[in-house]
Amino acid sequence: MDFRKDFVWGAATSAYQIEGAVKEDGKGEHIWDVYTKEPGKIFEGHTGEVACDHYHRYKEDVRIMKEIGLKGYRFSIDWSRVMPEGAGRVNEAGIAFYNDLIDELLKNDIEPYITMYHWELPYELYKRGGWMNPKIVEWFGEYAKLLAERFSDRVTHFFTLNEPQCFVGLGFVNGEHAPGIKAPIRDTFEMAHNVMKAHGRAVQMLRTHGKQPLVIGYAPTASVCYPATEKAEDIEAAKKSFFALPDEFSNWHWNVTWWSDPVLLGKYPEEGLAKYEPYLPKITEEDMRLISQPIDVYGQNIYNGYCVRMGEDGRTETVSRYEGFPKTAIDWPVTPECLYWGPKFLYERYQKPIYITENGLSCHDVISLDGKVHDPNRIDFLARYLHELKKAAGEIDLRGYFQWSLMDNFEWAKGYSERFGLVYVDYPTQKRILKDSAYWYQKIIKENGSTL
Repeated sequence: MDFRKDFVWGAATSAYQIEGAVKEDGKGEHIWDVYTKEPGKIFEGHTGEVACDHYHRYKEDVRIMKEIGLKGYRFSIDWSRVMPEGAGRVNEAGIAFYNDLIDELLKNDIEPYITMYHWELPYELYKRGGWMNPKIVEWFGEYAKLLAERFSDRVTHFFTLNEPQCFVGLGFVNGEHAPGIKAPIRDTFEMAHNVMKAHGRAVQMLRTHGKQPLVIGYAPTASVCYPATEKAEDIEAAKKSFFALPDEFSNWHWNVTWWSDPVLLGKYPEEGLAKYEPYLPKITEEDMRLISQPIDVYGQNIYNGYCVRMGEDGRTETVSRYEGFPKTAIDWPVTPECLYWGPKFLYERYQKPIYITENGLSCHDVISLDGKVHDPNRIDFLARYLHELKKAAGEIDLRGYFQWSLMDNFEWAKGYSERFGLVYVDYPTQKRILKDSAYWYQKIIKENGSTL
């Protein structure tokens, strides 16, 4: 079982996490620009004001991608950099930056994959209700039209939204992320429905205004349930758990089906319509037609999962992790099985070609006395996860893998305390150092994963 010959080996980033230059060249404010100023919200008061200074160093960063051998690079457009108020006026300097980045990537034979929204909601739109305002469907559509008009002559791959589970859930359900609100549950379902409609409108606008046929996808996330054994009943239990909806409303957003069934199956899951009925907005057939605009590929961000089996009483049960279970620096469990079962279950349900749009880990990386960054934990982690992904590649239509992240960056509420990169960033000097894992990944790419 091998990866397809045209498998896309890539890495991913997002705008606010790496760009810096938050007040330069006419960029507007977004919710993270504002949220990071609030005392006590971000680790040690860190902000993305400078981050990796990618705005000024993008050519160096593309050279590094070329050295690693990346086939694809997934990055996000900062909505507020190209449309400072979120609608209406276009900031040509922002457009020019992304044009230069795209041209540099293509010059180095790296395919650009644009993520339209990786949480950079323009603050001016937030002040007008943001995701609570139904007008955001058209605002997002206008933004999609701009990206299609300006970039689709060279960029063919677009993902509309990154992890709505996080930007709705962490932003408005438990309040850990910008804008840091614990909204009424009813409001969060209203937002979620507007998010889904905005996705559909973006698909329409990309199709209508694209300069060439486009490959359009969507990139949600989830924890994967994997079976305790290969027995049919355990596999069924894992699949059932993976596509179930949580009972506790404080965590309702953390699931697959509420966010993916409408897009790919054209309807919200029946279980959710019953369970969440008191909190749901009006959902029309017209809404569902918009949300389920056909997409070409399905992206999924997968970092970890949990083990499930069928209990003796015929109910699914989670298998406890043993004492000393391996975990990453950010305390996430190391569960390679999720990169086999996750894509497999998703492909069986949705029948769309799949990209793993994010996967990786945070390590306690340091510059060693020899001036290098040795990260054996990351190499071991990636080898285990990619071995499982290779098994999946032999069974489903798997198109590509984007390692998170190309470089260490601003890790949202964790600030700069977590390092997810293949490339080490020494923030005081902005020096980039390829970690051992970057050279390991370079070899994997050259061999198309044949030695995994």
